[in-house]
Amino acid sequence: MTQETISTDVVIIGAGPCGLFAVFELGLLDMKCHLIDILDRSGGQCAELYPEKPIYDIPGLPVVSGQELTDRLMEQAAPFKPEFHYNEMVEELEKLPDGRWRVKTDGGLVFEAKVIVIAAGGGSFQPKKPPIPGIEAYEGKSVFYAVKRMETFRGKNILISGGGDSALDWTINLQPVAASMQLIHRRDGFRAAPDSVKKMHALVDEKKMQFHLGQITALHGDNGQLEGVTVKGNDGNDFQLECDTLLPFFGLTMKLGPIANWGLNLHENLIPVDTEKFQTNVPGIFAIGDINTYPGKLKLILSGFHEAALMAQAAFRHANPDAKLTFQYTTSSTSLQKKLGVA
Repeated sequence: MTQETISTDVVIIGAGPCGLFAVFELGLLDMKCHLIDILDRSGGQCAELYPEKPIYDIPGLPVVSGQELTDRLMEQAAPFKPEFHYNEMVEELEKLPDGRWRVKTDGGLVFEAKVIVIAAGGGSFQPKKPPIPGIEAYEGKSVFYAVKRMETFRGKNILISGGGDSALDWTINLQPVAASMQLIHRRDGFRAAPDSVKKMHALVDEKKMQFHLGQITALHGDNGQLEGVTVKGNDGNDFQLECDTLLPFFGLTMKLGPIANWGLNLHENLIPVDTEKFQTNVPGIFAIGDINTYPGKLKLILSGFHEAALMAQAAFRHANPDAKLTFQYTTSSTSLQKKLGVA
């Protein structure tokens, strides 16, 4: 059975915050979007890695969680009826004789579009796993690499391993809901915000948690349920810690996947773009958000929103070279307000 080709104006690769805001900006210009994401839902790293963690630097929102930001962006994009294709990875990208692009996914979907927007963050990301024998048997039951719902860990005896921002942040945020909290790191220095380190040490001083130096060498338990771990201390001696939940935070491995083979002049696994259009070296392919690079680049969500706005204008001109594009404000344009359903 031949897969039916989906025809659209724009294919957006990545349904994180920047991809979602791009739907809005492109929608104002009457450009229909289909989004493809390797995850099972929208939101990218925001929703996958820290859905309940507060974000403080979104303009106009003094504090917002990753999931709430995703929900608001989905609501904002809704008037333009974007179509989402989850659990799919783009495998092939081909230029057609008429100037459009043909996109194929690993799930067999086929798209044809005038414009491609890569908003894939750092590519597909996977947690770096600690080299502990047999850890796979505990994963998803009592070993977790991300906190999707804090409530899942209420009343647990938690051991967090790591020395970066994620390890320290979740130690502080989960301590109030945990039955007990322990943090283990191979050294007394941390790659985390000094304020977080200070708060962690204060919790230790108040005897609300424990901090250990060393590395986990073995897990103990049955049927995927953790009961404790063996730790090799910095003095070379082994000791035991009791816990029923382990959260190893050793960072993420980013993999670009097939994007690396699309002829985009990659620089250290990032896609160089200009700062007028956020177009790659290939006309008709744009890149916004953490996946791109240019002089002065800041890896912030708000920077990606700015990039999406300029990209949309350039994408319209690329797709419609003979059309006149009149810049309009949503506050005063009745035609834009009709598109948004607020006129």
